[in-house]
Amino acid sequence: MRVIDAHQHFWHYHPGTHGWINDEMSAIRRDFLPAHLERVLDENNVEGCIAVQADQTEKETGFLLQLADENNFIKAVVGWVDLRADDLYDRLVHYKQKQKLKGFRHILQGEPPSFMLQADFLRGIALLKDFDFTYDILVYPHHLGAALALVKQNPGQNFVIDHLAKPYIKDKKIDEWKRDIQAIAVYPNVYCKISGMVTEADWKNWRKEDLYPYLDAVTEAFGTKRLMFGSDWPVCLVAASYQKMMEPVIAYYESFSGTEKEDLFYNNATSFYHL
Repeated sequence: MRVIDAHQHFWHYHPGTHGWINDEMSAIRRDFLPAHLERVLDENNVEGCIAVQADQTEKETGFLLQLADENNFIKAVVGWVDLRADDLYDRLVHYKQKQKLKGFRHILQGEPPSFMLQADFLRGIALLKDFDFTYDILVYPHHLGAALALVKQNPGQNFVIDHLAKPYIKDKKIDEWKRDIQAIAVYPNVYCKISGMVTEADWKNWRKEDLYPYLDAVTEAFGTKRLMFGSDWPVCLVAASYQKMMEPVIAYYESFSGTEKEDLFYNNATSFYHL
């Protein structure tokens, strides 16, 4: 089975830049670079990956693009740009020249839901489709109502929800999240990444069965044509190795057809990000 990891990160660790990595996450308080990941991908028969921003700076976007240029297994970059900037059009013209820059993301989970519905942000989102850039929606469940409003206003824009919108797996809360996921999945331009699940579960004691109700929900809502696998490496390492993170996803879809698995683990990321 061919696999593309549709969501992972690289960084040179710095306490100021990565203040979100708290004491409980001390295992990832260090550098994570392509040399560290390439071996892991080989061990797990993963063909390539998509590097996603973790810092809200264009400096980091440039850093990721440099890594992608130097490492063929990094198939694409999802960077950051200030969508509210007055010179956004010019910035997008610049980034369109970067072959591996495929889309953008803002850490919306750190903002109030109303942030994504501000006029200047919406104006920025509306520009992306003119350049065929994708947009990753990184939110918590309580943001999904605003995310739905964002999607409704941008029918021509390709969106993907990162990490299933981070459902409360540890607390086994599912009903409200499931309702909102079903509502946003109605829109065919919205995809969803099967990623970040183990870190929303009980880090020390999660079982694959804890994840399955949430996989049931997104599979029913999006179907296998609009789901893509992602590791969220190295963040996943606080709860599981790459292999252990991947095992429950592979096990869950084991009974699906070869075509469905090829779509979910490879084709959907390839087509969404124009790899």
